[in-house]
Amino acid sequence: MKKSKKGMVITLLSVLLLSFMLSACGGEKSGQMGSGKGDPVKLEFWTISLQPTFTDYFNKLIADYEKTHEGVIIDWKDYPYDAVTNKLLTSIASGSSPDVVNLNTEFASQMGSKGAVVDLNQFLTDEQKQSYFDGIFNSTVIDGKAYALPWYTGTEVLFMNTKIVKDAGLDPANPPKSQDELVAWAKQIKEKTGKTGYSTQWVSNLFPKEGIKILNDDKSAAVFNTPETKTILENIKKKIVDGVIMKEDVPFTKQIQYYSSEQVAFEIAGPTFINFLKTSAPDVYKNTIAVPMPTGKADVRLSNSMDVVVPGKSKHQKEAVEFAAFITNADNQTAFSKAANTLPSTKESIKDPFFTASDNTLESQAKIASANSLDKAVDYMVGVPNASDINSAIARGLQKIMLNDADLQATLDAMEQEVNQVLKK
Repeated sequence: MKKSKKGMVITLLSVLLLSFMLSACGGEKSGQMGSGKGDPVKLEFWTISLQPTFTDYFNKLIADYEKTHEGVIIDWKDYPYDAVTNKLLTSIASGSSPDVVNLNTEFASQMGSKGAVVDLNQFLTDEQKQSYFDGIFNSTVIDGKAYALPWYTGTEVLFMNTKIVKDAGLDPANPPKSQDELVAWAKQIKEKTGKTGYSTQWVSNLFPKEGIKILNDDKSAAVFNTPETKTILENIKKKIVDGVIMKEDVPFTKQIQYYSSEQVAFEIAGPTFINFLKTSAPDVYKNTIAVPMPTGKADVRLSNSMDVVVPGKSKHQKEAVEFAAFITNADNQTAFSKAANTLPSTKESIKDPFFTASDNTLESQAKIASANSLDKAVDYMVGVPNASDINSAIARGLQKIMLNDADLQATLDAMEQEVNQVLKK
């Protein structure tokens, strides 16, 4: 399965390989339609860490496809997350490219920006493209070219301690819908109960939530150092003073502790948080509800999607795109979500009772809230090979500003300079 947190590690080796190999992978002439009529077509399909848990699901999926596509054989291979990027780049460079590959959005967009994967627009109908949630589908559209089909995904929701909220005189049945409303609630909770609103980590995805672009369109320079960014960061610092946000860089394990011990009223997390809460604080679990995450200035909710791409060096591009579309169609995404307890990226899927029927447990509340959040979901990614270095540089700067009261403008200047140096490597 995919990793749960953003900023998943791409190893140094993959970064170096990417720099050299993507340029070699790009510019591949598209439109190769595979072997001649009547010849068998063998498609090599790669997934990430889905065996053996989902072997039965994929064996059935592949059997169903082959039954309705005579002459097409699917050769399924599964690799660990940390190995798949290097293996993909090496195979493409050696001329033995797979045909359909499961990647996260960050790496898919990097491949797309180098022209190393097929522009799917030449094969897909408008109806197919519109079947996915717009923001998620458009996350890998670069210069009008669609470089990936979105597959399974995830979004954060807001977990709320109803006891604390009621003690503060607020109504949990009418939860905050915007970041400003969430801040107002947190201030009232601090005044009435002495509790803090929530804890968080100071990471780079704070910027896209507030509509701040990190890089320019051609990804050659940082563009986040603006007066608007300075104003937003000053407001966040004030939220710390007002007790809305804890003055700490709080990793997920510690966030669980703060929520479980009722030191904070809210937790922003995915549904995996529930199991931890259930174990650590059953009484708090009983007082907790899940609602869609309030949105900030950008009016989006960040998702964390897995996609499928067709490498430009696939010898059977038409058949590969057809299989990729089959994997990610609404029926198959619905079936996979039920098997894997993930969110689908197809609009039709969330009409299934699996995503609408509640048994009044926190688990079903969180699933429904997550599904209802997909209409505003977008994937966050920097889209360059050294994205992890850029994310780290921004996180360090934010920590200095929020935790050490570093001079805001001087730190933003230093962050911009460091990101631009990373881009030159």
